[in-house]
Amino acid sequence: MASTVASDAAKRPGYGQLLRTPGAWTFLLPGFAARQPFAMLTISIVLLVQHTTGSYGTAGAVAAVTGVSMALFAPQSGKLADRFGQRAVLLPGVLVHAASGVTLTALALAGAPLWALFAAAVPTGASVPQVGPMVRARWAARLDGSPLMQTAAAFESVTDEFTFVVGPVLATALCTGVHPAAGLAAEAVLTLAGGLLFAAQKRTQPAHGRLSADSGQRSGASSALSVPGVRVLVVAFLGIGTVFGGMQVSLTAFTEEIGNPGANGLMYGLFAAGNMLAGVAVGAITWKTGPRRRLVLGYAALTAAASLLWAAQSLPVLGALGLVVGLCIAPALITGFTLVESLVPAGSRTEAFTWLTGAVALGQAAAVTVAGRLADSYGSAAGFLVPLGGTALALATLVALRSRLAARPAGRTVARGIGHRVPVTVD
Repeated sequence: MASTVASDAAKRPGYGQLLRTPGAWTFLLPGFAARQPFAMLTISIVLLVQHTTGSYGTAGAVAAVTGVSMALFAPQSGKLADRFGQRAVLLPGVLVHAASGVTLTALALAGAPLWALFAAAVPTGASVPQVGPMVRARWAARLDGSPLMQTAAAFESVTDEFTFVVGPVLATALCTGVHPAAGLAAEAVLTLAGGLLFAAQKRTQPAHGRLSADSGQRSGASSALSVPGVRVLVVAFLGIGTVFGGMQVSLTAFTEEIGNPGANGLMYGLFAAGNMLAGVAVGAITWKTGPRRRLVLGYAALTAAASLLWAAQSLPVLGALGLVVGLCIAPALITGFTLVESLVPAGSRTEAFTWLTGAVALGQAAAVTVAGRLADSYGSAAGFLVPLGGTALALATLVALRSRLAARPAGRTVARGIGHRVPVTVD
């Protein structure tokens, strides 16, 4: 049956066929609800702490601690999910995250010292539910070897970016229109409700703690980070994280400077909308070039677009540039996630996906800190230099080490072309 699915997908891969995958909707809808809070977390922290302290630098530092904690703990969460199952990791995780978020909110409102905010930010970030990687792992388990994996990666990118269209706008509206703490409080509630709903979908979670058919090793026995290609992708995704973090802080500072703070959510929504639209297009195209080349070209376009942000002087110009930057992010993200299937054994894919999402969080955390300090001292234009610096360094690394992204030799799979495998079914 798997052979038939792969054959049909090769004839007409597309979103319609992807969404007809048996059992897909049982994890897609809960997964969307569960990942929505992640798009609200950083901006909610920045807006709350900036309100209580008056400093973007301090707000950025607290948000950065959250991001660093997530980046450090997310891969371990993914590895545990590969070994013990997603449900076993997700249930305690959402409970800890909700409690930590409420604690951080209460401390900020009480005017607690910075060290106390840092102390609460650590478990808040460490317990962020890794729903996106878990959904991607479910797709990979159901579509292993199918050409529809590229479409699934694009679909997940579109879903992620749709949450980043809705999330920042919702968080900003709550923080500016209801109460500065409303965004973070809503994030905690949504995490708890969405996470528990996703964890209840036991039938579609990937197999865990068993011998991997294509590696011959017990899942979780070795880290996905031991794969050279995964390390290269981590660097690339760090650069993408600097775009997210730098944009969040610098857009907030820019709208404050021009006396229109309510436009922040809309501006970030334009940026995320560009990412979402590009994601739809990437998934609909049948690519003739290999994924390694697409990744380098997409990343070069992203770096070029980020180099223009600092010069924007008005909301319309900055909104247009943000849209273009968003359009350039999706191809790099989607291709990077797609490459994981060819680089990593099935039993380690959740961990591999969390390394990439953790790298985005770490890059975002560093960018939030640096951009916050620059915005405090020199204005929002200086903060927009952070995405440029991060993407330029990552692009240089990606170009130098792109050969490490070649597909791993696996069983009796026939490799054709450069860095692009075409699975051949062997009876």
